[in-house]
Amino acid sequence: MSLQMVSSVSNSSLLQPGFSLLNFDGHVYFFGQKGWPKRSCPTGVFLLDIKQNELKMKPAVFSKDSCYLPPLRYPAICTYRDNTESDYHQYIIHGGKTPNNDLSDKIYIMSLVSKSSRKSMFKCIEKDLAGDVPEARYGHTINVVQSRGKSMSVIFGGRSYVPLEQRTTEKWNSVVDCLPSVFLVDFEFGCCTSYILPELQDGLSFHVSVARNDTIYILGGHSLQNNIRAPSLYKLKVDLPLGSPAVTCTILPGGISVSSAVVTQTSDTEFVLVGGYQSENQKRLVCNTLILEDNKIEIVERESPLWTPDIKHCRMWFGCDMGKGSILLGIPGDNKQMISDANYFYILRCREAEEDEEEELTAQTCSQTSTEDPGDSTPFEDSEEFCFSAEANSFDVDDTYNEDDEEDESETGYWITCSAHCNVDINTWVPFYSTELNKPAMILCSSGDGHWVHAQCMDLSETMLLRLSEANIKYFCNEHIDLNKGLQTPKKVGQLKKQPMKPLRKKKAIKLTSVKKSFLRRLFE
Repeated sequence: MSLQMVSSVSNSSLLQPGFSLLNFDGHVYFFGQKGWPKRSCPTGVFLLDIKQNELKMKPAVFSKDSCYLPPLRYPAICTYRDNTESDYHQYIIHGGKTPNNDLSDKIYIMSLVSKSSRKSMFKCIEKDLAGDVPEARYGHTINVVQSRGKSMSVIFGGRSYVPLEQRTTEKWNSVVDCLPSVFLVDFEFGCCTSYILPELQDGLSFHVSVARNDTIYILGGHSLQNNIRAPSLYKLKVDLPLGSPAVTCTILPGGISVSSAVVTQTSDTEFVLVGGYQSENQKRLVCNTLILEDNKIEIVERESPLWTPDIKHCRMWFGCDMGKGSILLGIPGDNKQMISDANYFYILRCREAEEDEEEELTAQTCSQTSTEDPGDSTPFEDSEEFCFSAEANSFDVDDTYNEDDEEDESETGYWITCSAHCNVDINTWVPFYSTELNKPAMILCSSGDGHWVHAQCMDLSETMLLRLSEANIKYFCNEHIDLNKGLQTPKKVGQLKKQPMKPLRKKKAIKLTSVKKSFLRRLFE
């Protein structure tokens, strides 16, 4: 095992605990950034590229028929193949935290549509499920099992917020262990079924799960209820006959007390387990080999690398599988760095030198799941770990994402909902006017304090748009044009010619005077 330091990582502020990595065709993509996506990469998905020992991030796009995929942290992710012999695969993404700290209960299927030297395009669809749908959660696992020519996904563990009726002001965002139920998800028919197994008594999160054929091995994990990392090892076996599925659980001896460990596959039947925590304040520096064959698992300790003093003495560490027997590890940077949330990164190679030479020209990949074994998933613990990966192949075109070039678009960005009938979607937008390139054309409405609207949503022709941009006149959007007309000052109307009043006749005036005198005389008599 060899350890090598990565000298430079750009835009490290996006790489925070809980993000995920997706491996498509030997290229690794980052998903689940810190905060909401910005203008330079509205999808929040980036290609990770390592060149000359420096990591760079390049934005990716979604197809027109994609749904919106928010940046989710701590989701459960695994690969899914319709055909076990096919290299084409998709990713299943379930749960996770949004930038607002809301928990998601949605499930997405993400696939690569096209790949060129300058752009990667994805398609993402949201899958509707019925039956025993798992509640919103994070820090759980999802695996794919195959039995009798059929395949299903298995969801287990994780954490969720305290039920709404039990929340208090002081502990509004408190989390609890999810019930230790096992969920079978059939994507062909879109249905879920939950199973309560007597062997699973306590909820677990940030555990290790490795899937092979019809069997899943669940190792370690952290229980919030008991605040322990028990040396547990469970074997879940899923049988998929023509009728109802059957799920059994067996408690095996020889488990490991660990949470948030990283697993990488070194051969068809061997995995290497690295990192994690054996207690709240103690890292686990021991490495193990997991051997899966003949429907059993064997866990043996193996020689650890020469950890650097920085790794040995740091309070926390994190990492993710890079594929091909490599793992990327990270530790927090010191306070002397200009960027407060910067980290140091290392690449740990678990394969022998001869085996690494054979893979020298092959892209190094990583994901939250093992690329050789569909369904293997390893989440990471709160505020401690995040997945990270890199790959050796890179592009010559320098279109690297630079966060310093971003502007604050929370109020005046190009991807706002400009009106009730706004049809501009950050994931599906394509240029409409000849003057557009990578942003929709906008025009300022002069109503009130002014606000920006998309020219396309206002049904403006390109000729009219150019005329308005060149002329020094005020523009009012479709929703305020009628209001503006109503508030206009009425036009000046000429004064009406008044007819002079005719003078009273003298006779009538005398008559009125005599009446008054007669009335007064009677009043005082």
